[in-house]
Amino acid sequence: MTTMLMWPLVVWGVLTTVLIILLIYRSTLTMHEDDQLFLGESESHMEREQIEIMQKLNKVTPIVKWLGAASGVLILVIAGMWIYQGLSQQMQ
Repeated sequence: MTTMLMWPLVVWGVLTTVLIILLIYRSTLTMHEDDQLFLGESESHMEREQIEIMQKLNKVTPIVKWLGAASGVLILVIAGMWIYQGLSQQMQ
């Protein structure tokens, strides 16, 4: 593998690793999220916990979307570079 493909693969690997870590983190947050709560005055701490979880999810979700898109685009660029490199070596 040439150095032309090595650096994009390293960047893709780092992006994808961060994406996987964030997906795991997001799934652990959603395990603690309740779909519906029936709260009285004595359970107000549960409402605060759910609000905190939703705030964390709202922060993580856009990052996950951007990293997923970047990872997908980067792997397509790498595939294109690999095909181009293979075709140009055949021509020589």
